[in-house]
Amino acid sequence: MKRFCILAAVLLFLPTALQAEDRSVSLKEAIRLALTRHNLIKAAEYEKMATDQGVSVSRSRYLPRIFLDESFTAANSPTRVFMIKLDQSRFNQNDFIINNLNHPSPTADFRTAFTLEQTLFDISIGYGTDMAKTESEGKLLALARRKEEIGYRVFSAYLDIQKALAVFDTAEKAVRDAREHLRLAKVRNDAGTGLKSDELRAGTFLAEMEQQEITARNNVLLAEMRLSLATGGRAQEPVHIREAVSGLPLGLKDEEVLAIALKNRKDLQETKKETEKAGIGVKLAGSAFLPTLQASATYEMNDRDTPFSRDNDAWIVGANLRWELFDGTRRWSDRSRATALQSAAREYLLQQEKEIAFQVRESLLRREEAAKRLEVARTAHVEAAEGVRLITKRFAGSLAAMVELLDAQTALNRARATLIENEADYAQATARVWYTAGIFLKEVMK
Repeated sequence: MKRFCILAAVLLFLPTALQAEDRSVSLKEAIRLALTRHNLIKAAEYEKMATDQGVSVSRSRYLPRIFLDESFTAANSPTRVFMIKLDQSRFNQNDFIINNLNHPSPTADFRTAFTLEQTLFDISIGYGTDMAKTESEGKLLALARRKEEIGYRVFSAYLDIQKALAVFDTAEKAVRDAREHLRLAKVRNDAGTGLKSDELRAGTFLAEMEQQEITARNNVLLAEMRLSLATGGRAQEPVHIREAVSGLPLGLKDEEVLAIALKNRKDLQETKKETEKAGIGVKLAGSAFLPTLQASATYEMNDRDTPFSRDNDAWIVGANLRWELFDGTRRWSDRSRATALQSAAREYLLQQEKEIAFQVRESLLRREEAAKRLEVARTAHVEAAEGVRLITKRFAGSLAAMVELLDAQTALNRARATLIENEADYAQATARVWYTAGIFLKEVMK
């Protein structure tokens, strides 16, 4: 019994342990996870499915429509009774008596009809189908754009964890350094070569560093929770990173990026589809000035007593040409509105091309800036570390004051944090160039 309980406990907690291990992911794994399960991507997929059905709905107008009608009528109206009896083949010689014609007895009729309607000519169907296709193509581009956005969010969240972990590591080092400074201050004070105030100041500095360490640890957890949300998970299931992202090569010349952006940006292609859709809308509005031709065929049964039965049957075949010659100014106004919407779509497209050109140039400038800042930060970190080393030796030899040592340590901590920020910013800047060019997933998932 005891072994059974132990085995049950192991089986109970094993899935949890495995899940904890599974939450450690590489960058590519995190992006694949998001592309598979993120709710916004699923929503975009469903919207694409809806527009595909819209194409099918529009095409179905080319196909015949078949109806089944069952109607019941009871009347003593002379003309209606006359027609009912003719339809039922129950008309006889007595029905020609004047009194029977003028005052017929109430008569009932069950009419069953099978009707087929077929459009022979309606140019608006073709334009409607073209518009539905264009909308479906636009939703496909929207899905691709959404994947780019989610992938970029995951990348940013991944970098945030990397940055938070580095800051936490820096905070731990700062605490260790502060403890060492406190130890040296105590040694000097105990030896009579230092001041009690130096020891107290070192203790205060250590408390500050410990508080920063607590905040840094909490920031790591929050960043992991944000990555879980970015990958389509839940905040209560934080995701850990398995690798560090750094030194991303751009692989493109500056002049190439803009041409690639104008070709690959999915939001720009969406706007082009909207412009194309607006052009089709003008043609659709113009089709209202043309005639339509419909054909129909009906087979009907009439019975006096029972539905879906027949005392007699008959058929009707016909065609109808309908040409609306005057409707006030509705069609003219519809076409003018469609033309205005087409012009507006073109203006939106031109403005978006300008904004994309600016975004590309801005991202390239920011990447160049991030590279220079990273170089400066590396130099500053080396110099700050050397400064702390020298002043620590001077303090140990009673040649420097505690305030100098703590100032140098503060500068080193700040240099470490700045270096971490700039390393992450440089990777982010490269990813931003890819994102503004519309090739983020292509480059990251190589």
